Amino acid sequence: MFAVYVLRSLKNKKRYIGYTSKNPLERLNEHNRGCNKWSRENKPFVIIHVEEYTNKEEAIQRENFLKSGQGRKWLDENIEN
Repeated sequence: MFAVYVLRSLKNKKRYIGYTSKNPLERLNEHNRGCNKWSRENKPFVIIHVEEYTNKEEAIQRENFLKSGQGRKWLDENIEN
């Protein structure tokens, strides 16, 4: 199982979009522990959206869409900030 997830930074309201084969809550905890430079500088995060997929290619395709202009527009219109 794969998940596409969207996080919101409580520090500065920035969004983070990613995909994972892990449980999204486990991945959230990694981001909140500062798993990379961007996460350390923008934490803490909360999950604002999760979608589950059975195969990796579909998850990557959806992640790439959500990172596009149309995907950002979809998030703005459909996900509560």
